[in-house]
Amino acid sequence: MRLALSLLLILVPTLALGASGDGLDLRAHPIGATALAIFVIAYVLVIAEEFTKLRKSKPVILAAGLIWTLIGVVYTANGASETAAAALRHNLLEYGELLLFLLAAMTYINAMEERLVFEALRGWLVRRHLSYRALFWATGALAFFISPVADNLTTALIMCAVLLAVGGHSHRFVALGCINIVVAANAGGAFSPFGDITTLMVWQRGKVDFWSFFALFVPSVVNFVVPAAIMSLGLPSGTPHAVSDRTHMKRGGGTIIGLFLLTIATTVALHNFLHLPPFLGMMTGLAYLQFFGFYLKVTQHKERRQTNGTNEEDIGNVVAFDIFRPIARAEWDTLLFFYGVILCVGGLAFLGYLSGASTLLYEQWGPTAANVLIGVLSAIVDNIPLMFAVLTMDPEMSVGQWLLITLTTGVGGSLLSIGSAAGVALMGQSRGMYTFFSHLKWTPAIALGYALSIVAHLWINAELL
Repeated sequence: MRLALSLLLILVPTLALGASGDGLDLRAHPIGATALAIFVIAYVLVIAEEFTKLRKSKPVILAAGLIWTLIGVVYTANGASETAAAALRHNLLEYGELLLFLLAAMTYINAMEERLVFEALRGWLVRRHLSYRALFWATGALAFFISPVADNLTTALIMCAVLLAVGGHSHRFVALGCINIVVAANAGGAFSPFGDITTLMVWQRGKVDFWSFFALFVPSVVNFVVPAAIMSLGLPSGTPHAVSDRTHMKRGGGTIIGLFLLTIATTVALHNFLHLPPFLGMMTGLAYLQFFGFYLKVTQHKERRQTNGTNEEDIGNVVAFDIFRPIARAEWDTLLFFYGVILCVGGLAFLGYLSGASTLLYEQWGPTAANVLIGVLSAIVDNIPLMFAVLTMDPEMSVGQWLLITLTTGVGGSLLSIGSAAGVALMGQSRGMYTFFSHLKWTPAIALGYALSIVAHLWINAELL
């Protein structure tokens, strides 16, 4: 290893520092081209995850290591190794704040799942005996309003479970219902800092304050309602067969919901009034859950004595709550994927690639056209690297334009079933009833909603542009 690195150091020519951004402009250098090729190959493997079954975190983590190794070789050869190390630590700080925030949020969602909060909601919906049309709109509306506080993947999975439980025998209904849920969940996440990773990243960077995100509420409604109204014309008539489902929340489920809302309030207060990073409020809220979990554990014996072992369902409701189980069940593949993406994109930016892209998109094309195009690209490329790339470019934009890129990257993934985690997950959960091509059939309607939501934002929030 030492010999290989020594040979690389000898072969790398000395370059002038300060050529681009914070470091060297290596876009025309073989090292830069190699780093870009590594990222492209890694991301092709990410896109092909559904077919290869290779978890998406693996290629990007390896790519991040290789890209920063190449950067380290160049900067060491030019006597500026500390410059590269400082840039790497800056990217790691970006990731650390995102990791702690998402870890706390995922733990709360997993705790609510463990206490059967979402199962109880599903059971309540199933027992309503709604018609196909009413169920279509109910699941869409709930997905729209739940996703601003819960991630769109969890929201979509819950609502899809309702569709399958009630109308699973109608393939047409399940396909249309799943498309509606994907669109609604993505649209609902766009107007809240907690609704999507992209909105969270914009909020953490201080580009848009907490309350300004709600200026996207009406455009988000347009994005959901327009395609839903068109798709509803294709729904089957009648009411599905009655189903009985009486799932109840476990002890403490309602309190955990309240603690999650308190955590959000704590996070917003600390960020807005004390200007502290949002992860601090979320980790403080995690402590709320830890203490409540301890309370559930030490008081479970009282509940067991009350049930006297006679009711199996009640006994299930007093199983001790262990906070580390929800933490362990966090989506670690997703969290590690973010690590790889942030370091890969940060490395390419450090090599000078994003400065050139920023000049083309935001100076030559203009911010509105650039932001709309990036939203369309998010139907193919994950919106996380796209948003992090924009934030790394840091173009001069108004609050209205930052809201526009938040909207487009949030809802652009709805154009294709593979454009968001919610769509990919539902294709697997629906057992072949919701597919890439069934979604593609309704892409024109979704594209109309996408275009009209942009028009609504440009009109309603004109003073912010």
